[in-house]
Amino acid sequence: MFDVNALIGPYPFRYVPHPDPDALVRVLDREGLDGAWVGHLPSAFYRDPSAGNTALYSVLRPFAKTLKPVPAIRPDWPGWEAALRRASDEGAPAVRVYPPQWGMGPHDVRLRELALAAGEQGLATLLTVRFEDLRQRHSMDSVGDLTAAAVRALARAGDAVRLVVTAASREMIEEVHWGLTDAEQRRVFWDISWIWGPPEDHLAKLFRTIGASRFLFGTQWPLRLTQTPRATLDLLPDDVRGAALASVEEISSRPSRSSEAIQP
Repeated sequence: MFDVNALIGPYPFRYVPHPDPDALVRVLDREGLDGAWVGHLPSAFYRDPSAGNTALYSVLRPFAKTLKPVPAIRPDWPGWEAALRRASDEGAPAVRVYPPQWGMGPHDVRLRELALAAGEQGLATLLTVRFEDLRQRHSMDSVGDLTAAAVRALARAGDAVRLVVTAASREMIEEVHWGLTDAEQRRVFWDISWIWGPPEDHLAKLFRTIGASRFLFGTQWPLRLTQTPRATLDLLPDDVRGAALASVEEISSRPSRSSEAIQP
């Protein structure tokens, strides 16, 4: 099982302990995970994420068997096509896009172009709904959450698109999923980092209605505890306990180099 939503690097709005790749490797080992898709947290807030991507590739190389780089690519920035090619060359399974932080609207044609281009190279497009909830946000963090409209627009861009939406709540997942056709629904996967377990049992409801095969394991480390999504799975009711999540091999056409098989 892979964590598709891990990050390294400092967060501009509060201190997070040990946001380093060697610490992440120890966390994965402790949690019994095979590896992680890793983004560079500060790059979400950089005007130009290129330097952050270069740093990400460099610091992850010693951990290449376990940690896979997921660089941030701005499709409104010159040279994004070259950045996408480099991501592919570096073995990235996906690319991260941050429309709210970059001031891009839900129907921006450049987002669709990037999602299609990434999909044609076998890379997923990873979206982040939020980093923190409203109760935690710093007053200087005035950017709103990613909208359901933005996800739906990208899901409708074309057959090549594969989306991984992280940090979404049950309400947003349902709003997006039931507003798409069957074919469009199959292009979208969700991580479980922000979905409640007991007593609300939101994850159980989603498994019953949408199906566990639309979901991936994700933690949003180091901003959130890695134990939370594991506990949410362990506390599922009997009728959905043990349901198989999607594997990362279904999302990205790139074969995993960290283990022979990836099973939830």
